[in-house]
Amino acid sequence: MATRPPHRPPLVQSPSLLLLLLLLVHPFLSAATPSITTKAVPRLPGFSGPLPFSLETGYVALDDGVRLFYYFIQSERDPAEDPVLLWLTGGPGCSALSGLVYEIGPFYFDFHGYTGGLPTLLYKPASWTKVSNVIFVDAPAGTGFSYATGDKRTIPSDTIAIQQLHVFLETWFGEHPQFLSNPLYISGDSYSGIIIPSLAMKIAKGIEVGDERLINLKGVIAGNPLTDTTTAFNARIPFLHGMGIIPDEIYEAAREGCGGEYRWPSNSHCANSLQDIQECMRGLNDVHVLEKICPEYPSLALQKQPTSQDHGRRRLTESAVSSLCRNATYFLSELWTNDEAVRESLAIHKETVPSWLRCDFNLPYTYEISSTVDDHLALITKGYRAMIYSGDHDSKVSYVDTQAWIRRLNLPITDRWRPWHLDDQIVGYTRTYSNNLTYATVKGAGHTAPEYMPRECLAMIDRWLSGQPL
Repeated sequence: MATRPPHRPPLVQSPSLLLLLLLLVHPFLSAATPSITTKAVPRLPGFSGPLPFSLETGYVALDDGVRLFYYFIQSERDPAEDPVLLWLTGGPGCSALSGLVYEIGPFYFDFHGYTGGLPTLLYKPASWTKVSNVIFVDAPAGTGFSYATGDKRTIPSDTIAIQQLHVFLETWFGEHPQFLSNPLYISGDSYSGIIIPSLAMKIAKGIEVGDERLINLKGVIAGNPLTDTTTAFNARIPFLHGMGIIPDEIYEAAREGCGGEYRWPSNSHCANSLQDIQECMRGLNDVHVLEKICPEYPSLALQKQPTSQDHGRRRLTESAVSSLCRNATYFLSELWTNDEAVRESLAIHKETVPSWLRCDFNLPYTYEISSTVDDHLALITKGYRAMIYSGDHDSKVSYVDTQAWIRRLNLPITDRWRPWHLDDQIVGYTRTYSNNLTYATVKGAGHTAPEYMPRECLAMIDRWLSGQPL
């Protein structure tokens, strides 16, 4: 595995022209050129036999000391023709592996069969890699296996993440020119709703001024996306009222006293109503209001007891298996990624990430962008496609908020609200707007919809990518 700059055809062939070009850019030669390392991964510890799909891992090294780690899985159908999806997991600070294993990727951990030792990986048929090539990237630095070097490390932010992901894509496609003609979609869920349209707009503006490196951008895909931070929380209250969690009298008192602004009480009447609402919400699983709530099991690195690794695993297993909570399954990802054989197979840089976390919610981060509604409108106006979907039992970024900001776009409706089906069953509802915007709900799903309803979400994205109505 060698470090190399991205593959590009020579721009200048004449020696004299080359010398002139070097003189012109001399002041900028001190900046390092982004580079990429790649490794084909035919097998993975914990998976029986060779992988039934093409997996590549690697790092893109940026000129600011940041190393962004990625997993790339080729389409299992037709990699030469199928779209390329850049998948961004939310957080910020949640690893790409979480999206790969628990949401849209082609394998998952065998939680129910786990008896200790290294977790077993199983093949997942309802993967988006059935119909698309997917790049899963750990971003920003400090997430998953991505890291930053140097003494003066810059705290990541929305704008820094967007800039770094833009360079990441240009570098990745420079090394993989065979995918330049494939349709490109910027996609993800949760907090990446802030990053997705902003990154897509940056690419779109580059295309307009003649940058052809990412010229086949076709649109965006966003699930339960945080889009406007000023409205997302306020929308939780009417959502929970509609779900029967907040009763009529408390909801009406809050609406009258707070005037629709529930983030900060403006008067005592509002404050009292919000306290009543908090009591209704106590103990509620905000990412899926019908599921049990339990703490995600702490990192193995946080275990203080002086015990052998095997004993620690048995203790974790007994604690996790005793609970049927979804979060209790996540600790398997930490067991797997912190195993030395796994790290070697993935070509993880040694001593860069002492303890991998599925989500690091303590990651230092500067929140700068409060709304991306205008970016969505600009992209749609320019002719880019958009697929926005909501797991309809998520209160964190609820369908109430998503439908509200879509209405603010003032787009004509081209296909009225209707159910969409799989196996002759209603699995959600959808509506299509002019300029290629599709909105859909996924019935029974939570915040990360493919995690809850994988078959339904695969059918949804397959139909949409191929241009068929849901």
